[in-house]
Amino acid sequence: MVSEVIKESKKIVIKIGSNTLSNEDGTINHEFLKELCHQVSQLTQEGKQVAIVTSGARIAGIGQINRWSRREDMNYKQALCAIGQVELMSAYGRHFHDYGLHVGQLLLTREDFFDKTRTLNIRNTLFTLVDEGVIPIINENDTVSVEEIKIGDNDTLAALSASLWNADLLILLSDIDGIYNKNPKEHRDAQLLEIVENIDDMINSIEIGETNSFGTGGITTKIEAARIVNRYGIPMILANGKKENIILNLLNNEYPATIFKDFQ
Repeated sequence: MVSEVIKESKKIVIKIGSNTLSNEDGTINHEFLKELCHQVSQLTQEGKQVAIVTSGARIAGIGQINRWSRREDMNYKQALCAIGQVELMSAYGRHFHDYGLHVGQLLLTREDFFDKTRTLNIRNTLFTLVDEGVIPIINENDTVSVEEIKIGDNDTLAALSASLWNADLLILLSDIDGIYNKNPKEHRDAQLLEIVENIDDMINSIEIGETNSFGTGGITTKIEAARIVNRYGIPMILANGKKENIILNLLNNEYPATIFKDFQ
């Protein structure tokens, strides 16, 4: 089913998690980015339109200047994001350029999704970029976000963006293969749930555990992202971005993943 859904989807949002994007030392994993850009270029050659929601601005900032990693003051966190956003977009731009593709940046806050004028402007920008063959790179505007306007996690940002764009599919690339009935890091008999057609029933039948127990951001934000897009009839795939050529191999049914299709 995963392969068929990808093949049938024209408008695809791909979300990249921080762990997927970074090396162990906190720097940007350029090998991963190069591989991702190759896969996206293959999708565009097949007539698909792709938008990317990316994490990693703060870790890119730490990797760039090697300072403030332990500072918890909000102004330092936002400063790191300001520094890292430049490095992050530069990296995306360089690697996509190798495949003849240009990128455009959208930095958003929660308010942007609940203001009619801003929502219209986002939609117009997204449609213009993809119609002209440019890859939109979306991230939260962390340099100005405070609690009142902060989305909080890029799983939710990706779901809101996919819904706003009327996407056909959302793919979350994380550091896990999908949803298991229990934590696979603690239980050898954990089983992957390949298809979720009722999110509430799934939640009642699995052990979610503590935040981050299944990877960056926690499993809860990924489930809620699925709930958001499924409400609009958009399927969501959760897959392991650490696997080689994950998207193209999902197309060939070579890697496991979980697909959410709760369209009740």
